[in-house]
Amino acid sequence: MPKLKYEQIADSLRNRIAEGEFGSGALLPSGRDLCEQWGVSRATVIKAMEVLRGDGLVAARHGQGFRVVETPLARPAGRRLAGSPRTRGGRPFRRLGAPAREVPPEGVSAALGQAAGAPALRRDRMVLSAEGSPFSLVSAWFPADVADRAPRLAQRGPIAEGTTHYVARETGRSPARGRDVTTVRTATAREARSLERSDPLTVVVVLHTAYDAADAPLVVEEGVTPADLWELVDDYPMGEGN
Repeated sequence: MPKLKYEQIADSLRNRIAEGEFGSGALLPSGRDLCEQWGVSRATVIKAMEVLRGDGLVAARHGQGFRVVETPLARPAGRRLAGSPRTRGGRPFRRLGAPAREVPPEGVSAALGQAAGAPALRRDRMVLSAEGSPFSLVSAWFPADVADRAPRLAQRGPIAEGTTHYVARETGRSPARGRDVTTVRTATAREARSLERSDPLTVVVVLHTAYDAADAPLVVEEGVTPADLWELVDDYPMGEGN
């Protein structure tokens, strides 16, 4: 299905941000300029900007238009519901170390559908609390076929457009469904140190797998959160017969 105009505008701006044309804090083209360039109404441009704002890529400045955010957001692992913007549950984060190809833990290898001992590309991030302290340690594991076609995954630093959009742009594959498995265990010594907590530490672990339309894994994220910080709230309708 062809993309709607507002989606095309959002994709174009997202790519220009990703390629560095608009850096952190940069002012995006005005609504008037975009209307003229794309031959669309102001309402269409505003809708495109709302998409980017939902991605956590841009922020509105009163009287100034839209600027690229200076502090990108990331989400803890899991709960990637359809239509859920990155700003919902998104928090400031920092990258940890350099991405590297490693042999994943057994549970991650199984979720990736890989043979034991096969490497995958690992990217670590620390999602932060509102106060700036460690909240959730997330390791994202990308299978070799995805990492090979999306080389920027191996680079240090955040990917401004987000890994989901970047991988989709490079591979043509987007998430079609997700699976979350939640367990509780004792943190490893490395995890406790990264989370700046004393050992032993009880943690909640969310293993999130995103699958494409062919049901092939795109990424597996393992999110490790101290049990005292973890909370899941579900709101749902109830009625007769439930």
